[in-house]
Amino acid sequence: MGGFPIPKLGFLLFCCLAVVTESTTYLKYKDPKQPVGVRIKDLMKRMSLAEKIGQMTQIERSVATPDVMNKYFIGSVLSGGGSVPAPKATPQTWINLVNSLQKGSLSTRLGIPMMYGIDAVHGHNNVYKATIFPHNVGLGVTRDPQLIKRIGDATALEVRATGIPYVFAPCIAVCRDPRWGRCYESYSEDPKIVQLMTEIIPGLQGELPASSTKGVPFVAGKKKVAACAKHYVGDGGTTKGINENNTVISWNGLLSIHMPGYFSSVSKGVATVMVSYSSWNGKKMHANRDLITGFLKNKLKFRGFVISDWQGLDRITSPPHANYSYSVEVGVGAGIDMVMVPFNFTEFIDDLTYQVKHNIIPMSRIDDAVKRILRVKFVMGLFENPIADDSLVNQLGNQQHRELAREAVRKTLVLLKNGKSVDKPLLPLPKKATKILVAGSHADNLGYQCGGWTITWQGLSGNNLTSGTTILHSIKNTVDPTTQVVYSENPSADFVKSNKFSYAIVVVGEPSYAETFGDSLNLTISEPGPSTIYDVCRSVKCVVVVISGRPVVIQPYLSSIDALVAAWLPGTEGQGIADVLFGDYGFTGKLARTWFKTVEQLPMNVGDTHYDPLFPFGFGLTTKPIKT
Repeated sequence: MGGFPIPKLGFLLFCCLAVVTESTTYLKYKDPKQPVGVRIKDLMKRMSLAEKIGQMTQIERSVATPDVMNKYFIGSVLSGGGSVPAPKATPQTWINLVNSLQKGSLSTRLGIPMMYGIDAVHGHNNVYKATIFPHNVGLGVTRDPQLIKRIGDATALEVRATGIPYVFAPCIAVCRDPRWGRCYESYSEDPKIVQLMTEIIPGLQGELPASSTKGVPFVAGKKKVAACAKHYVGDGGTTKGINENNTVISWNGLLSIHMPGYFSSVSKGVATVMVSYSSWNGKKMHANRDLITGFLKNKLKFRGFVISDWQGLDRITSPPHANYSYSVEVGVGAGIDMVMVPFNFTEFIDDLTYQVKHNIIPMSRIDDAVKRILRVKFVMGLFENPIADDSLVNQLGNQQHRELAREAVRKTLVLLKNGKSVDKPLLPLPKKATKILVAGSHADNLGYQCGGWTITWQGLSGNNLTSGTTILHSIKNTVDPTTQVVYSENPSADFVKSNKFSYAIVVVGEPSYAETFGDSLNLTISEPGPSTIYDVCRSVKCVVVVISGRPVVIQPYLSSIDALVAAWLPGTEGQGIADVLFGDYGFTGKLARTWFKTVEQLPMNVGDTHYDPLFPFGFGLTTKPIKT
């Protein structure tokens, strides 16, 4: 066995000492006792350009591997709508995914943890067996910021149950035209209601400490998540409600209608803001330096980070991706800090690197972006707790959260008509009756009840998507055991006439959709909904429950309907609908959107000079609970 020559041995000893020194050196940025500013400064001075640009890059789960995280210093990963590690994945499967990618990030030279983000827009909506809360269009009806805060708190726990610390919520769009396919993601046409509902942010992130500086992000530990106010700004004001289109409005109009939600979100410490695909007076928001850097960062003093939307840089040009290097230059130059690439990340990294090295984008812009991203990561405690544990797995879809969602459903319902004459109300319905009919395409369809952004991006039809209670089942659970419940999705007029039903409940509405797929110029109830209404309501006393992401055309059927309920997109807890139909609780909801007569009237919002709605903003009949 030969010995080492002395020079080689000396070299090896030197290497060992270097490794030991590196691992035992006090690193200020890793010390939680140091102020966040000091930690950021210390880490930034150690970072190479590649490490900085990596932090600015967010990639999709499907292209992320531990090796990719390590090689490109990737700062963030996301799941797009419906992007899951496995069908019906358990919380543990999600945790394993997040942790495996995180270990790739932690194995880099500086060990900067990545942050995993996901859309949790009405509960943890991508995840099997999560509690699905009503969509925002219904929650606005409640005008109850404390309820919304509790929903934020429950959502944070369910998201953390799967090891994820960052959500792309809330959507604080002010939908001014229901023809927009994202109108259900908006709380109201009224900016004051949208401002009230930003109380979901302290629910998601935790209550801002009294000593906090305005605009500085805040996340209160391992049971909370970083939030994202979106889509900045004017997404709900596009012409004819066309998704990603142009919002034509004055500066004062933008400030008074579309901006108030951002004033509130920034003052509540929101960690991130997502930019809108839309344009303002012809200028793409993703390229709008005046509004992103000038207004949001400098005027409002927002200190979190600004993130692009999915392929948001690509869509600066028409057609998308026509001149990607230009898109990178104007998008990053406008003040976007993190780019949701999400697939072709090497192209983004190469283009941005080239532009920095050739002084097209100044290093100061890169440093501003990275400083903001690191600030959020430090504030979240991601450096101290980068690896998710399974201590919260029982929070996913737990009974307490389902009860909260059921309460929310009750409070979102709006009673628009109750009896053909005021003195003969139909609701609340008697639980004890000989035989009742439940009909309609949406009566026994959990997917339609939940709407888009549920398990998949566009949502699903049917009852196999996740755990929940359909409206039909909620009715069966509520009526007297002696009451015969007959379900027929689309019964003929003869069937209805010949059966001598005590009354009927007809549940109809829109199919599931998301984003541009939901844009509609006619806003009609899906077939055979209208014929179901006519065939049932002409022969028996009927209550019609509308499941939709917005007001729809109902005027032609109104005279044949005895009672009409707007139930919006209630989510998994359909029992909340039966709770109110049968009088265990009263109707309390008031419209947070104007209900039009015909689509020709649109856009029509409260306060407009020509305001002639079928049901005005703020309308809603009430009932008293039945004392039992």
